[in-house]
This record gives sequence, structure tokens and C-alpha cells, in this order.
Amino acid sequence: MAGRPRMLALCPADGINHSPGSWHYLHINAGMRFPVPLFGRRKETSLNMRAALALLLLLAAVRAEHRGKAYVRDKVCQEFKTLGKEDFRTLTIITSSRKFSNATFEEISHLVREIVSLAETCCAEGADPSCYDAGSSALSAKSCGEGSPFPAHPGTAGCCAQEGLEQKLCLAALRHPPQQLPRYLQPSNEELCQDFKKDPKDFADRFLHEYASSYSQAPLPVLLGSTRTFLSMVSTCCISPAPTACFLKEKLERKTLSLLTLMSNRACSRFTAYGKDKVTFSYLTSLAQKMPGASFEDLFPLAEDAAEVFSQCCDAVAEDCMQKKLSEHTAKVCSALSAGDERFADCCQGKNLMQNYFCISALPPAPTPKLPEAQKPVNEQLCSEEGARHAKRYLFELTRRHTSVPDAFLGKLYDTCKEVRGECCSAKDPSACLDSKHQRMAEELPPFLEKANQLCGQYTELNFLDFKKRLRESLTRKMPDASPELLGQLVEQRADFASTCCPPNSPPLYCASKVSTELGEACDGDSCLLS
Repeated sequence: MAGRPRMLALCPADGINHSPGSWHYLHINAGMRFPVPLFGRRKETSLNMRAALALLLLLAAVRAEHRGKAYVRDKVCQEFKTLGKEDFRTLTIITSSRKFSNATFEEISHLVREIVSLAETCCAEGADPSCYDAGSSALSAKSCGEGSPFPAHPGTAGCCAQEGLEQKLCLAALRHPPQQLPRYLQPSNEELCQDFKKDPKDFADRFLHEYASSYSQAPLPVLLGSTRTFLSMVSTCCISPAPTACFLKEKLERKTLSLLTLMSNRACSRFTAYGKDKVTFSYLTSLAQKMPGASFEDLFPLAEDAAEVFSQCCDAVAEDCMQKKLSEHTAKVCSALSAGDERFADCCQGKNLMQNYFCISALPPAPTPKLPEAQKPVNEQLCSEEGARHAKRYLFELTRRHTSVPDAFLGKLYDTCKEVRGECCSAKDPSACLDSKHQRMAEELPPFLEKANQLCGQYTELNFLDFKKRLRESLTRKMPDASPELLGQLVEQRADFASTCCPPNSPPLYCASKVSTELGEACDGDSCLLS
């Protein structure tokens, strides 16, 4: 893509050091050398992780440039010498792929080569003290040049209009949005070994890029552990005399870490997209739909606790933060809820708290109970100091009465309530403003909830073919004059939306953007509060 502005930040701006952990080389067959990280060796783990995560490497150096060029060079070189070239290079692949999650492998490879070359050249004994500053300035200039090979970003041109330190800081701050739907698909065992034996180093590099890009929101220590065990599994099983049995054993051993990577990526994606308050609400509604008989007082403290875990661990460099804190949270959930719900009790029987957490997360919504109509908060409550809590309580009550309504739809209600409170509680006549909004909401909310409940309820209850058949029948009744081609297109569109956004761990930003489109006919376009 000639002429497209490309970017080079000297390190992913994700608050993480860019150096890999400790690796060694396995000698395989005819001298093939394959890097396998050693984070799993307990005696070396803490030291290597601290070395890999302590200084935020190149990003920290760039952002610290106001403290002096010698400070920048010293920090970079300290990390490079501590970790060694291969370790430095490997973690640079992972962290660059996390930051530029939509970049190609070739773009990441160019970026990594430049970063490693800069460190190797300027950290050599006897290197000119101005080497690093001059080299980093040259790389910034290359980022701004036509046909730059580095990851593209729409903000690059704006950064390149600046000069000097401001330009470097601007480039370093650019990052891609995370992949809404992770693209990494694990090949078969046979395909893994075929690619591995063909070129072990290229196999490892491509895997690190693809996996880190797809799970870019998982905490770095979790991601490092997951990639380490995967590469170790491949390097072990592909030379095993019984590869099938070997893969089965290794996959069982890394099951918890693999699931933790998946779940923490989802949770941290949601935390990044929603923020702490909305994540608290999202977790609250998830629990309410699994256990609609529980009270707000039972579930809200657990939701707050979960949000606190994510706020502490999604960007943490502490090695066991996510696993330790989620285990502690799961113990609280089991203590509070297992006595009142058989499904929670079943999930909480295991001794492995992380497996219990995965079990609870996978529970489908419970059937909708018969409950009296939810009591709406009065205007004075909504504009009081506890107004946000009163609004959450009302939305909680709606949620437990509509257990098939997925997170994306409930998030739309949360956003609307927050906007209404913000607008009306600062108005000259808050009560009149709220009365007006309540009247409109009373018209829009029932069809909104009915459509969401029907679509996702049918998706959950029916197999996919029957679900699509039911969709076509429904659309045919509503649009009797539509052509078969149009009906087929609408069925596929709505089925794709349901399969992506009805499950509890749906991608938040993608699904939020689709809610208004899918339910647009619930009200009259621009007049919708829920648009």
C-alpha cells in the first residue's frame, strides 16, 4: 500500500516491557533449533518475569526522554543486556503484536527487526553515546516516510506533522483497537508439526504474532505463560514417538492456562471498552440472569469485587495476579451463592477454583421466573447522591425478569439511563425532564426487550438450522412482499448477529454497534432513546 502512512513506536504503548522471558534452544533432529521459553521453571520464573516486565522497556524509555538521553539509553541497554538478544526479540514480537493487533506478520517483523537492531547497535560496548537518540529519530522519520513498512495507523499522519520529542511521543501512543473476534484458530496436530518441522523459528514467530494479536487484551503474564506452554508442547510432541498421546497429555495439562487466556482476554476487552462502572453492571446482570432468584444485595457486592479484580489485573505485571485474584473472587461467589442454587453448587464442588470460575462463567441463563412488575425509582431518587445505584437496581430488576436479553442490549439500557440522568439531573426542571423521558421509555422499552428476548431466547433454545428457519418464517410474515433473495440476506444477517451477540461473552464494541441496526424498527429512528 504505497503512500499509506506507517508508524513505528519504539515499543508498544501498553505499559509493558518488551523483552521476552528466558528461552533455551532444543536441538532437534538435524540441528534444528527451536526457542522454548522457560517461564515455567519456578526458580527462574520470578527473576525472569521481573526482568521482562520491570522497566516498560522502549516505551518507558521514549516517554522518559525528558529526563535525559543518557537515561533513555541506559534503561534500554540494561534490559537488552539482562535478557539477551533472543529474549529481547521474542517479547518484542509479543508486545508489538498486542499493540498493533491488526498488523500483518510482515509489518510486525519489520518493526521487531528495527527495534532489536537499534538496541544491539547502540548497546554495544564502545557505542557512541548519541547512537540511541539518533537511531530512534531515524526510525521516527522512517515511520513517517512514504511506503513505510511498519504497521499502519490512521493517526500516523497527525503525529508526523509534529517534530522532535512530541512526534516520538505521539507515535508511541498510537495503537490498534483489539480484534473484536479473535482470528487465531489452532491447526490440527499434524499441521502444527508439519509447519514446525519445516522452519521451527518461523513457526514460533508466526504463532507468537497470531496468538498475541488475537488475545491482545489478556494480561501479559497470562499471555506469556500460554505461549510458553504451547510452544513447549509443540516442540515436545512433534518429536515424540507417540505424538497423539503426547498432545492429549499436554493439552490437558495446559487446559486451565488456555481457558484463563481466553476468559481474561474477554474480561479485559470488556473492561477496556466499558470502564469499571459499566463492567460492574455487566457482571451484575450476568449473575442475575444465571440466578434470578438472588437479590440485588446478594449480587452487587460480587459484581463490584469482580470489577476490582479486572481493574487490578488486566494491566498488571504481577505474575499470578489474574489467577490469584479470580480464585479469591470465585471463593466469594461460591460461598455466597452455592447454597441457594443447585447449578452454582455443582460448579463450586471442585477443588480447582479456576475451573469453578470457568464453570460458573459457562452457565446459561436460567428460565425467567414469575415476578411482580419491577418498581421504577422516583425522580428524586434518580437525581440523589445514590442515583446511579437506584438506576442499577432498576435495571437489575428488569434483567432478572428478562433472562435471555444479552449483555449488548442491557448495555444499551445502561448507557441510556446514564445519559438521561446526566441530562435531566442538571436541567432547570429535573422532574419535568425525567417525566418526559419516562414516557418515551415506556413506549420504547417493551418492544426493545421483547425483540431481544425473542431473538436470543430462540437462538438459545433451538439448534441453528431450526433457528434460521424460525427467523425466515417470522420475516416472511412481516415482509410478505420481500423477494426470496432479500429474505435470505436478512436471515443470514440476523443469524450472524445472534450467533455473535447472544452468547454471554460477546464482543462488547462490535455488538453494541449492531444493536440499533438489528432493533431499529422498535421505534421511529431519530426519536429513539435507545438508538
